[in-house]
Amino acid sequence: KILTSTDHKVIGYLYLATSFAWFLIGGILALLLRAELTRPGMQFLSSEQYNQVFTMHGTIMLLMFATPLFVGFANVIMPLQIGAADVAFPRMNMLSYWLYLFGGIVAFAGFLTPGGAASFGWTAYAPLSNDIYSPGIGADLWIMGLAVSGLGTILGGVNFITTIFTMRAPGMTMFRMSIFTWNVLLTSILVIIAFPPLAAALLALESDRLFGSLIFDPANGGAMLWQHLFWFFGHPEVYILALPFFGIASEIFPVFSRKPIFGYKGLVAATIAIAALSVAVWAHHMYTSGQILLPFFSFMTFLIAVPTGVKFFNWIGTMWRGSLTFETPMIWVIGFLVTFLLGGLTGVILASPPLDFAVSASYFVVAHFHYVLFGTVVFAMFAGFYFWWPKMTGRMLNETLGKIHFWTLFLGFHTTFLIQHWLGIKGFPRRYADYLASDGFTWMNMVSTLGSTLLAISMIPFAINVWITRKSPKVESNDPWGYGSSLEWATTCPPPRHNFLRMPEIRSERPAFDLNHPNHSKIEGH
Repeated sequence: KILTSTDHKVIGYLYLATSFAWFLIGGILALLLRAELTRPGMQFLSSEQYNQVFTMHGTIMLLMFATPLFVGFANVIMPLQIGAADVAFPRMNMLSYWLYLFGGIVAFAGFLTPGGAASFGWTAYAPLSNDIYSPGIGADLWIMGLAVSGLGTILGGVNFITTIFTMRAPGMTMFRMSIFTWNVLLTSILVIIAFPPLAAALLALESDRLFGSLIFDPANGGAMLWQHLFWFFGHPEVYILALPFFGIASEIFPVFSRKPIFGYKGLVAATIAIAALSVAVWAHHMYTSGQILLPFFSFMTFLIAVPTGVKFFNWIGTMWRGSLTFETPMIWVIGFLVTFLLGGLTGVILASPPLDFAVSASYFVVAHFHYVLFGTVVFAMFAGFYFWWPKMTGRMLNETLGKIHFWTLFLGFHTTFLIQHWLGIKGFPRRYADYLASDGFTWMNMVSTLGSTLLAISMIPFAINVWITRKSPKVESNDPWGYGSSLEWATTCPPPRHNFLRMPEIRSERPAFDLNHPNHSKIEGH
């Protein structure tokens, strides 16, 4: 019954649960990598197995965890925020989930083949990924699994765009939508810009492997062609992962600052600017190839930091002189702010070609990437879980366990990845399975592995939390946090099948706040 449902909330829960399961699988692979790197010499894996593990770790975390996680949150929350009864294409919604699940399993199934899973890195650079250098069938499974899963993501993007444009409740104008919904809209537009080129590149690569079509033949520049196609997907993809989670942060700050979001229109404009610029920065992954107009891509990469800075300004402005309360969701988004800020700063360093030449393909880049993506996706994911858990299940998660969860994860994460910046500057290359004792990397790798253990342990309080609160009393009010402003706080916890028993009047961008605090909105003069 669950697997044939067309209810957007059920499908959203499926997406959230499945992507969280992939998160745990990807995390186990990451622990294997960290265990291998703790000391010089080969301990657990052969170098070939190591390559398979980091390839699948990257693929799972980006395309099986982070992207579908956005679809999960968008499915559950976005129709509620615009006052729709469901999404525009409910059955296509279910199909998207099936394609994602099936594609993910196909890609992961490479581990069951004789040659093992794909081992060419998650970027699959040609000619390494062709039939000569990667003969195993695991590589073919990886390519086709990603193509199938990507189709599901494209359909989801079309669905969300149609829903937001055509299914809004009366009075819900574009500039009364909540910020999260705006971010879902722009992310979905980026999905239908970025995923088709990836699908085309993957099918072309498979055609090379099966039929010898020589599209990515190094003799005629095919190696560079793959990089252009892949990063033209890969860079918008980074913002596909970031924007929805920026949106979650923008939902949570106003509630726990007890005041409206600061600079609503500026925040929307910054989101549009990030989406527009994200398709013009892809070649900053290719500075060292010598085939890139460095001033242009460097300038664009610096430029995209500006709207991101505007968002920071808005978030800090929202908290400024608010009556802050530090419940669990607020702590998580502040952790997101701190971590993402550090990741953004190293990003500005990498945007400068001379500095990038020095640390390109080293652990400095790995550290930057994890600060940006883990800092955004994982911190904001848990913020969203703690924030919307009462709306999704009707029960509040335990605050004390939530704070233990946050601090173990925060300390574990920074212990793991902060030191990797220095590893990279000292010259430890990414993707290496082994190093010499005389290199002097050993103690840093040990610290990093120690941190990753703490990071893994931090999942235990969360699991306990979910388990013990499944029987706790239901929340009585529609708005358990007390100051929710967007429309999902104007219906019951959890919402009925078609979301609203009666639709409140929508007169501002804070419809639920107007409904739940009528005297307040009279004072503010709505």
